[in-house]
Amino acid sequence: MKQYPAKILRVHPGGLGDELGLVAGDKILSVNGQNLRDIIDLSFAMADEEIDLLVEHADGEQEMISFDKDEDEELAVEFESAVFDGIRNCANHCCFCFVDMIAPDMRSSLSIKDDDYRLSFLYGNFVTMTNMGPADFRRIEQFHLSPLYVSVQCMDPDIRARMLRCEGARNIASQLDRLETAGADYHTQVVLCAGLNDGPALERTIREIVARRPHALSLAIVPVGVTKWRDDPFPLHQFGHDGAAAVIDMVEKWQKQIQTEEGRTFIYLSDEFYFLAGRPVPPTEFYDGFPQLDNGIGLTRNFINEWERTEDAGERYAEPVYLDVVTGTSVAPMVQELAAQAEQAHPGLHVRVVPVENDWFGHTVNVSGLLTGHDIRAKLESLKGPRTGIILPEPSLRAGEDVFLDDMTLEEMRAAFPDARIEPVQTGEDYRRALTGWSSYHKDRTGESTYTWQSNAGYTKNLTY
Repeated sequence: MKQYPAKILRVHPGGLGDELGLVAGDKILSVNGQNLRDIIDLSFAMADEEIDLLVEHADGEQEMISFDKDEDEELAVEFESAVFDGIRNCANHCCFCFVDMIAPDMRSSLSIKDDDYRLSFLYGNFVTMTNMGPADFRRIEQFHLSPLYVSVQCMDPDIRARMLRCEGARNIASQLDRLETAGADYHTQVVLCAGLNDGPALERTIREIVARRPHALSLAIVPVGVTKWRDDPFPLHQFGHDGAAAVIDMVEKWQKQIQTEEGRTFIYLSDEFYFLAGRPVPPTEFYDGFPQLDNGIGLTRNFINEWERTEDAGERYAEPVYLDVVTGTSVAPMVQELAAQAEQAHPGLHVRVVPVENDWFGHTVNVSGLLTGHDIRAKLESLKGPRTGIILPEPSLRAGEDVFLDDMTLEEMRAAFPDARIEPVQTGEDYRRALTGWSSYHKDRTGESTYTWQSNAGYTKNLTY
């Protein structure tokens, strides 16, 4: 088996790796003579109590470190990548691929199209399974890799092959069969395109996925996103008010049926469908514990719940405080409603919600997580009036770094507004604490995960703060 070095990014102080003298930049080459493809291999190899760890240091010198450990003791290090042999890229050319709609000359990491079942298991990335073979399904069974997250898109094989532009995409039913045979459960997703996989095609998809319970754990339906940079000639249409309402009405029939059968919803629509149709997002109990929160399912309701669970910081504003709250246009009404509650309870607090239209990707892209530094700065510069502070949506920054999608840094943003303190906010808890305790609010973002990914459905993540 080929050797794939696992490069260490960070060693946790006081952990086993620290005790062994490992440092950032070291590369783990093997464990007990076993070469490693990914952290899955590493985890199983490190389950032994007697370990021979072959390490290559930054100067190229190799060292064998032998030690005993407790059975459940972890190495306590982070790696540059979860997969040491490289991310499996997507070989499809999906008509709805958001990565293909990224603006030119943006950093290369934004153009990575992963389709790797290992990242599906580890991080909830959605995969099409079109690049998987018998050995992959055997490994899923061997290591009990469950649950996975599957981009179904459509159970009609002709439509799915057309959408993914891959003949192998027709095999979705048999591949789901193989997952089930391997003992794996899975969450599913549909990126819904008006006039393509909606209507009767969506009915079929829902019917067949529902029939696959209990292996099928959930079905998320998200509307396709289109940027102004899309140059694919395939006709792709987004949903408007009436179309979104029709989808909600159809799906609600299935939701009520499943709720009657087993007391859960199972099928979930992304928040954007409710925004487009002008309807309120469902209540908390509707989301069954939010199994697809990272896919934009229930983010708004979860944000509101976090706000309501958080105690008011209780600051008394002796002097007026003027806060500009930057947000994507889709969630601006909800952000404004919560701000009004804070203003009412805190005389002296003045909140101006600032919905930013996305000039960089196009105005149809309306989520906070895809706002760029340049668009945010331009919008703020156009506003007059007093400004004590600026609250930014943390999802617009790269995970673990203070860098926007367009490579503007948070430091550069702060330099543009020297008279206003700028603080990123992500959760409803963050938002309430910032509004009701501005003078002391600061979120320490050090130590956050630096592992980021981009997928065909990446635009659905970070819908709100």
